[in-house]
Amino acid sequence: MAGRQQIRVVIADDEPLIRAGIRMILTSDPEIEVVAEAANGREAVDLARAHAADVLLLDIQMPVLDGLSALPELRRAAPSTRVIVLTTFGERDNVLRALEHGGAGFLLKDTAPAELIRAVRAAAAGDAYLSPAATRHVVEQLASGREVARAEQARTRLTALSEREREVLALLGEGLSNADAGRRLHMSEATVKTYVSRILAKLGCENRVQAALLARDAGL
Repeated sequence: MAGRQQIRVVIADDEPLIRAGIRMILTSDPEIEVVAEAANGREAVDLARAHAADVLLLDIQMPVLDGLSALPELRRAAPSTRVIVLTTFGERDNVLRALEHGGAGFLLKDTAPAELIRAVRAAAAGDAYLSPAATRHVVEQLASGREVARAEQARTRLTALSEREREVLALLGEGLSNADAGRRLHMSEATVKTYVSRILAKLGCENRVQAALLARDAGL
């Protein structure tokens, strides 16, 4: 950092041994200073503000005020403090919530010492830092979110169809030919072909493959 200024860090975790281990790792770097330790979320907010901390390492599961609940308060009380959220592997569903609440990073508690130091340095420099495991989880969550959005859009488009047209579309989604769909629905092949033409027109699809994909997205 400019002028070799030390990075001021507060550690917040309700387990003394965890705090001691993190302190030992961080203080091995001459440019990092651990200025305070907190045993709960309320202390974390107060100490980050009182010590004008550059970085706060914040555990999620803590008494009095948990880490996720503390994050909005930290944004108000110590807006210049960058927060790295610490958690265990089984709590990865909190990754997106922590980032949405203003976290600058996310690390699992079994993170290697060198990675912990890199994360603190990155956060102090104004960068976001996600552990590789957390990054994979965010990508998976976002991909899942896109799947949900696509399904909702598909279901909305299908509201234009009659019940019979939906039945025909469902069979298109299964890959059935007009003749096979007709046998399944007790229709002539020509009638099914007429239904398919109506379905494509109503859904704005250019061909039956697009319609079949739409049926799959909608969960037919």
